Amino acid sequence: EEGGRAARRPRVTVDSSKAKTSLEALKISLRQLRWREFPFGRRLPCDIYWHGVSFHDNDIFSGQVNKFPGMTEMVRKITLSRAVRTMQDLFPLEYNFYPRSWILPEEFPLFVAEVRMMKDSDPSWKPTFIVKPDGGCQGDGIYLIKDPSDIRLTGSIQSRPAVVQEYICKPLLVDKLKFDIRLYVLLKSLEPLEIYIAKDGLSRFCTEPYQEPTLKNLHQVFMHLTNYSLNIHSGNFIHSDSVNTGSKRTFSSILCRLSSRGADVKKLWSDIISLVIKTIIALTPELKVYYQSDIPAGKPGPTCFQILGFDILLMKNLKPMLLEVNANPSMRIEHEQELSPGVFENVPSPVDEEVKVAVIRDTLRLMDPHKKKRKDIQQHIESCKNNVNIRYNYFMCCRCQTLEQVSEASEELLDAGRADRLEYEASRSPEAGLPSLCLKQVFPKYAKQFNYLRLVDRVAALFIRFLGVKGTTKLGPTGFRTFIRNCKLSNSNFSMASVDILYIDITRRWNSMGIDHKESGMCLQAFVEAFFCLAQKKYKSLPLHEQVASLIDFCEYHLAALDEKRLVCGRG
Repeated sequence: EEGGRAARRPRVTVDSSKAKTSLEALKISLRQLRWREFPFGRRLPCDIYWHGVSFHDNDIFSGQVNKFPGMTEMVRKITLSRAVRTMQDLFPLEYNFYPRSWILPEEFPLFVAEVRMMKDSDPSWKPTFIVKPDGGCQGDGIYLIKDPSDIRLTGSIQSRPAVVQEYICKPLLVDKLKFDIRLYVLLKSLEPLEIYIAKDGLSRFCTEPYQEPTLKNLHQVFMHLTNYSLNIHSGNFIHSDSVNTGSKRTFSSILCRLSSRGADVKKLWSDIISLVIKTIIALTPELKVYYQSDIPAGKPGPTCFQILGFDILLMKNLKPMLLEVNANPSMRIEHEQELSPGVFENVPSPVDEEVKVAVIRDTLRLMDPHKKKRKDIQQHIESCKNNVNIRYNYFMCCRCQTLEQVSEASEELLDAGRADRLEYEASRSPEAGLPSLCLKQVFPKYAKQFNYLRLVDRVAALFIRFLGVKGTTKLGPTGFRTFIRNCKLSNSNFSMASVDILYIDITRRWNSMGIDHKESGMCLQAFVEAFFCLAQKKYKSLPLHEQVASLIDFCEYHLAALDEKRLVCGRG
């Protein structure tokens, strides 16, 4: 009977038909959870859809999918740099974990001018810069330069935009080698914002001893670039079955080593958590615009979650610096090994498996759609057992001997038996016997420390309110005028004609940058710029973040009054 009941217990269903390179780690995770996999898809809806590339890998109208719409676009190097720069304008000290960046080709003259000005003010400054193609991955197209004149402007930059950043010349070294950290971050929910960080990650090492950049060694990629996909081709790359040695190790092994040297590992973790939360706060405004476009409120659609790969470099003083964010971090748990010239086979990688399987498995545990049902059953069990104990104790105290009372007591004891059987079933749930979660919640756990940074989130909420047509991502001139009118921002010094000029100038400039020509109108970044401009006009004597916060409060107050007025009129 117990076996039959267990067999009838519904299992979580997962569509893995689009999982691609994460398939093997996903399969292991599903076996550990005893969930049901559909590797070729399923005609009936599944609980969870696991995509390898993007939200749009499949057309989904229910369940949960492991990608957010727009995430791939949001973490491209140019878009990420713009999002972080907006936050740096508002909160320069809080966002000093991202290297100074310029976008090419549009900001090339600015880059040249700023570098010249900095060199003039400090002749001893000998900078190095790193050029990263916008859509590049796995180290493709990255190169180092010492002077703006060294940028390869002909052809490729025009057709393939890039970000140029100040190169971090003094990284922390282990065994005389430069390394970076790949940390896995789960964005569990966008609204409300919920973020988890994996307690362990990977450390990827260069394969040649590090020296500060010079004109002679600028092109030595195995010395300067930590990308695994580049260094694996080095003759010095070491595949190791140990998490403490080799060219790829666990981050926890590095932390142990730092701790043994007396480093403040707790502070380092705190700084990394802060970096992750602040970066996601920079990304969420535009993600919400994409989300409402693909999954409009009130229409059927899946809920989303996503594992992100944060690439972080530690400086010599243990300050973490953000290199980039990956929407599709590799979840492969094997590597290619050359058996003979041109002959390769896939060999298991214990380091990858230890970290990545735990991340996928525990992400699924957190997203388990049946968890609430099991929690309700457990609460029912406790309630049932408490009720039995109270009534049985009362019966024994009274020492009642009538047949009716004995019968009633027997029924209660049978209930206790049923409760024990339910408890036995609950103990056999997929969670039983699994290790504790490797993912730690950091938001909303630390929300009080970071909520003051979420100003652009509130600006995005205003933008979305005035979009008008569901499914669009750009604001038309009528929507912008309605925003100005409803928030009472026009006056004798700022007429509606001035409003139109502001809209046209900013929209035209952002559209000339080649940002999403599929729709006409004002994108969110352009609206944020216009909003900052309005804030600076209205509150001249305040710092920028206070100007913006004051204008948001002003707009929200007038819109709340307008909503209340409409509500009263509706009741009337």
